[in-house]
Amino acid sequence: MASSERVVIAGGGLTAARAAESLRGAGFGGEVVVIAEEPRLPYERPPLSKGYLQGSDASSAVYPLDAAWYREHDVDVRRGTPATGLVPAAHTLQVGDEVVEYDRLLIATGAIPRRFDGPGAGLRGIHTLRRLPDSTRLRTALRRGDRRVVLVGGGWIGLEVAAAARGYGNDVTVVLRDEVPLVAAIGPELGARFRALHEANGVRFVSGAGVGAVRGEGGRARAVVLGTGDEVDADLVVFGIGATPDTRLAASGGLELENGVATDSSFRTSAVDVFAAGDVANVWNRRLGHRLRVEHWANADASGKVVGRILAGEAVEYGEIPYFFTDQYDLGMEYSGYGQLAAGNAPVIRGDLDAGAGDEYVAFWQQDGKVVAGMNVNVWDVNEDVQRLIRSERTVSAAELADPTVPLAALAGPETP
Repeated sequence: MASSERVVIAGGGLTAARAAESLRGAGFGGEVVVIAEEPRLPYERPPLSKGYLQGSDASSAVYPLDAAWYREHDVDVRRGTPATGLVPAAHTLQVGDEVVEYDRLLIATGAIPRRFDGPGAGLRGIHTLRRLPDSTRLRTALRRGDRRVVLVGGGWIGLEVAAAARGYGNDVTVVLRDEVPLVAAIGPELGARFRALHEANGVRFVSGAGVGAVRGEGGRARAVVLGTGDEVDADLVVFGIGATPDTRLAASGGLELENGVATDSSFRTSAVDVFAAGDVANVWNRRLGHRLRVEHWANADASGKVVGRILAGEAVEYGEIPYFFTDQYDLGMEYSGYGQLAAGNAPVIRGDLDAGAGDEYVAFWQQDGKVVAGMNVNVWDVNEDVQRLIRSERTVSAAELADPTVPLAALAGPETP
C-alpha cells in the first residue's frame, strides 16, 4: 500500500495496540494514528480484575506495548481526547477541536460497563470496574481489609473481584438474581461448583435477589437494599452487571448497528474503509451462520492482530474460537467454544467432581454429537486439543469424552494445515 496512506485507530485498548503492532508487522509504511480517549497508552484489562487488583502486579503490567515501541515504530498515539463525529463520506472524524482525515479507520472503542441507576446510585463507595483508574480506586479501598464488600452480579469478573476482596481480608457478600453464579456461561451444575469454591473461602451468597436501592449515610453507601426490602450491610458496593458495546462513534457516522457495530468476517462495516474489531464489533461467524460479539481478552488480542493485517492490505477472514480464562483462589480455568451452542446442554465431565481433593476436570458441551465448547479446570496443556476438537466438528460419543484414557488429540483427529 502507498506509504502516504493514513490508518486511524479509534480506541485505547488491547485491540488498538495489537492492530498497530500488526500493521507495522505486515509492512505497512504509511501513517498510523491511535486516538485513545484515556490519558494513557493502550492497555489490556485482565490485570484490572486479576493481578493488579490483587496487588501482585504493578500498573505497568497492563501495557502490552510500551512508549518506546510506539516511538520506534512511528505510531502516533494521541491521548486524552475521544474521537467523536465520524463522517464516512468525507473520511474524517472529530478529535476535540481537530478534524482528522483517514484513508482507513478502525473502530476499537470497546464496551461501557452497565451502571446501577436506582436510588442511591450517586453515593460514595459504589464501584464499577472497566478502566485502570477504576481498578486503582477499588484496590485502594479493598487493601485496607476488614470491610463489608457487597458484589452485585455473579459473572466472571465479579467472582474475580470477590476472590481479590477475600484475599485482602474483607467480608464479602455476592448478590445474585440466579441461585448460583455463572448460570448463563456454564450452567447450574458447574456454576454451583464455583459457588462452593467461594463459600469455602468465606464468601456469602444472597440468591434470587434483585437490587432496588443503595442506602447511604452521610453521602456514603451503607447497605444494599434488595427487591424484597431486606438489606445487606456494606462499606463498599461493586456492581458487576455486564457491559454494552460503545457504539457512540459508529452511530455518529450512521454505521449499521446490531448488538455492536455490524461487520463481515473481515471486520468491514457498512461504511467504505471503516472497520471495527474487539468488544464493540459484532462479526460474521461462518461456523454459527450469524454474527458474534465477544467481550474477552483473547478476542481483543486475536482480532486486533488479524484486523491489522487486513488494514495493511491482506485478504483474511476471522474465525477464532472464543476463549477466556480465570484465576480464583487456587483455581485456574480455561474455556473455549461457543456459549450460544452450548446453552441448555448438560456438560460431559472428564474427571471426578466428587473426588474431594479439589476440582480437576474437563467439561465438554455437545450439540448433535459435536463438541461446541470445553472448559478445563486445574487441568493444563489440553486447551489446544479442546480447540482442535471444536474446530474439527467431528461427532464424538459422550463416553469417549468422559474417558480419561482416550487422548483428546485422538478424538480431534489429524491436524489440518
